[in-house]
Amino acid sequence: MCTAITLQSTQGENFFERTMDFSYPIEPGMYVIPRNYEWHSLATNKPFANDYSFISIGQQTDGMLGFFDGVNEKGFACAVLYFEGYANYDVPTVEDKESIASLDFVHYMLGRCSSIEDIKSLLESIHIVGIPDPVTQKAAPLHWIATDRSGKCVVIEQTKAGLEIIDNPIGVMANSPDFHWHMTNLRNYMGVSTTQKKEAEWENVLLTPFSQGAGTRLLPGGFTSPERFVRTAFLKTHIEVPASRSEAVMSCFHIMNSVYIPKGIVVTDRDSIDYTKYVAFINTKTCEYYFKTYENNQMITARLKDYSTNGGQPIFLGSIVIPLTVE
Repeated sequence: MCTAITLQSTQGENFFERTMDFSYPIEPGMYVIPRNYEWHSLATNKPFANDYSFISIGQQTDGMLGFFDGVNEKGFACAVLYFEGYANYDVPTVEDKESIASLDFVHYMLGRCSSIEDIKSLLESIHIVGIPDPVTQKAAPLHWIATDRSGKCVVIEQTKAGLEIIDNPIGVMANSPDFHWHMTNLRNYMGVSTTQKKEAEWENVLLTPFSQGAGTRLLPGGFTSPERFVRTAFLKTHIEVPASRSEAVMSCFHIMNSVYIPKGIVVTDRDSIDYTKYVAFINTKTCEYYFKTYENNQMITARLKDYSTNGGQPIFLGSIVIPLTVE
């Protein structure tokens, strides 16, 4: 369970944010991956060398380094979200296409793409294969969202219909069903409004609203993927457009508060708790991260430009989980 959005300011800057909601234990950390860093594919063991440096939140387990989200030096940003019941890795292998492990795909994109046009071109020559990860012990069903400094946004899904890259004009993504379904489902909520009727007359009975906000009563309030998609889509398209970077940061966090899942509210069929591990916000122009975790509501910042990014090994900046202490 995760939600992601893009948001543009009046200054023309594009911002990207996601919640990481998960029912498995993870230990997310912040990494800086330098330009020209060489790594090996989990699918084929083929070596790759990154064209671009990037900063990312990820996790290294049993020698396997995977990334959840990130932004590179060109302002290309992406994230991976769960896609239960729809992701399909059992597709025929095409000889002239590169096999990319699902767990490697965020790394692959951040190291090679400077724009949405780059990823559209890149997808013509690859297919995605499932690799069991050490956290869930299975090939996790995944799909991806990507954006760049222009504000363009796409969703990447590999289903039984094959690998597809879909333009995302609303800049929102959640989990299952597929993106086309979510966009169609928005038509069920055309009656949602920021305003309300002052009164209505039913024969001789005059009805008036209790207070403000009656126009939003049709908004779904649960934490299913369709409900979170609708809620964030309405909020991000109807808030006041932020006029500055600081306003954009706060606007994004306010929107994501509407889909933040506290511990104990969502319990899986494995009797585990699915909750929001962290919320991360990225400025694609400055390549800055802003994030908060479940354990600490204080906003923390990390910047790509603060670290050496030309050659060498990955830089581990530390765990992002910094518990709040109260004296």
